[in-house]
Amino acid sequence: MAKTLTARIKDDIVLYGALAANLGIGVAKFVAAGMTGSSSMLTEGVHSVVDSGNQVLLLYGQRKAKRPADDAHPFGYGRELYFWAFVVAILIFAIGAGVSIFEGWRHIREPEPLTSPTVAYVVLAISFALEGSSWTIAMREFAKSKGDLGWWAAIHRSKDPAGFIVLFEDSAALAGLVIAGAGIWASHAFNQPWIDGAASIAIGVILALVAVLLARESKGLLIGERADPAVIATIRRIVAAHPAIISVNQVRTIHTAPESIFAAISADFDDAVTMGDGETMIEAMETELRAAVPTLSSIYIRPEKR
Repeated sequence: MAKTLTARIKDDIVLYGALAANLGIGVAKFVAAGMTGSSSMLTEGVHSVVDSGNQVLLLYGQRKAKRPADDAHPFGYGRELYFWAFVVAILIFAIGAGVSIFEGWRHIREPEPLTSPTVAYVVLAISFALEGSSWTIAMREFAKSKGDLGWWAAIHRSKDPAGFIVLFEDSAALAGLVIAGAGIWASHAFNQPWIDGAASIAIGVILALVAVLLARESKGLLIGERADPAVIATIRRIVAAHPAIISVNQVRTIHTAPESIFAAISADFDDAVTMGDGETMIEAMETELRAAVPTLSSIYIRPEKR
C-alpha cells in the first residue's frame, strides 16, 4: 500500500479540507449550543475543535517526518508521524470523549429545556453536508489506496495513519451529528431535556471507541511493523534467484516511515564465492531489490550458513 507523490499530495488536500470544514462547523455549533442550550450541540462543537486540532497535529507530523536522515537519526524521522498519530488518538479519548460524556452526565443531572431547536437543525444539516463531503473524499482516496484488500484489512495493513484517521474521524462526526439531531428532536418532542444529555454521552462513547481503535493501530506502527507480506515474498524471491545463493534464511523488515522500509536479509552463499565476488553480487542484488521495491530505503544482506 505504498503511496505515490500524487497520493501524498491528495492526503494533504484531504487534511486541509477537513481542517477548514471543522473550523467553520465548530464555530456554528458553539453558536447554536449557546442559542438552544443543547448539550449534544455543545458536545459536537467540542468534537469539531478536537478534530481541527488533530488535523493540525497530523499535518505537523507529516512535515516533521519528511526531514532527511542525520547522524542522530540514521533512518530518518519518518516514524514521528506515528507518534503524532498516537497523540491524536489520546486527544480524541481524553478531550473529545471525556468532555462529551461529562457534559451529557451534567445535563442529565441538571436538565435544561431546549430553546429554538430550529437553529440547531439548520446547523446540523449544514454540518452534515460539509462533513459528508469530507468523508466522501477521504473514503474515495482510501478506496484507491487499499486495492483489492477489504476495508478492515487495509486499515490494519496501512502504514500511513493520516488517511485512515481522517476517515475514522469523519465517520464518527457523521454518526455524532445523527445522534445529536435525534437527541434534540426527542428532547423537544417529548419535553424530556435529559434525552439531549443522553445523546451527548452516546457521542462520547462513539469517540472513545474510535480513539481505542486508532490508538491500537498507531501503537503498532510506533513500535514497528513489518512490510507487507507481498513485499517480503518479492525480496525473498529476488535474492533466492541468484545462482550463488544456496538458501535465504531470514528476511526481516520494518517500516521506518509510511514509504520507507528497512530490510535485513540473511542468506547462505555458495562456499566457492570469494569475498570480492560476494561484494559485487550483494551490490547487484541491492540494485535489483530497489528497482522491484522502491520503498526499500536501507538493505543489509548478511552471508550466514543455513
